[in-house]
Amino acid sequence: MPRKRNTKDKHGTGAAFLAAAAVWVVWALLFPLYQAWHFALPLAFSILAARAVASFIRKKHPSEDEEEYEPEPAVKTQEEPKSTGNPELDLVLKEGKLALSELGRLYAAINKPDVKQRVLKIIDITDKIVRDAERDPNDIPQIKKFLNVYMPTTIKLLNEYDRMYASGVSGENISGTMTRIENALDGIIEAYARHYDNLFSNDHIDIETDIKVLETLLKREGLSAPDFNIEK
Repeated sequence: MPRKRNTKDKHGTGAAFLAAAAVWVVWALLFPLYQAWHFALPLAFSILAARAVASFIRKKHPSEDEEEYEPEPAVKTQEEPKSTGNPELDLVLKEGKLALSELGRLYAAINKPDVKQRVLKIIDITDKIVRDAERDPNDIPQIKKFLNVYMPTTIKLLNEYDRMYASGVSGENISGTMTRIENALDGIIEAYARHYDNLFSNDHIDIETDIKVLETLLKREGLSAPDFNIEK
């Protein structure tokens, strides 16, 4: 909580009163005070004089009861990621970041070297898939399916593996389940790599079209040999 200043000014109050009184005394000696309106000006001047003197005294002699005001520190809020302007893309990037964060936690938690390497490969491919959403927003539906269907199951399997490994128990059921998960990771890596490759199917079609257009233009301009073929 911030500490508040004490508003009582012991030094300035008396001096302000004397200043106001002095204004009235001087005014009474120099000017008439017969009518009601004659009191308006000295009243205004006395108030101004009192305020001026009180302010001067406070600056000159700070009150002993006055405490330094310490404002509360501003609450730091976590910076939100900048929007791309595409709500679907923003959502994919957010979900991808959460998935990668959980995979990173599992990578750090799992101590078995060969399993860690497999998790690292999964992280690498997942990162590429998520980044592809920025490269080609047309791939967002496929990437959303990847994050919402395949990724949760992968993370669940790795969490189960981590839990069993951390238990330190090597019973038949635990060991058998862990072995099956380890073997499944190889299939997951292969499937993820294939999913990433499929994201470039549209690019392949576009490139094929560009090549054919370029071949036609070069032949039309007489810049290619009769058997010219870029695809060779």
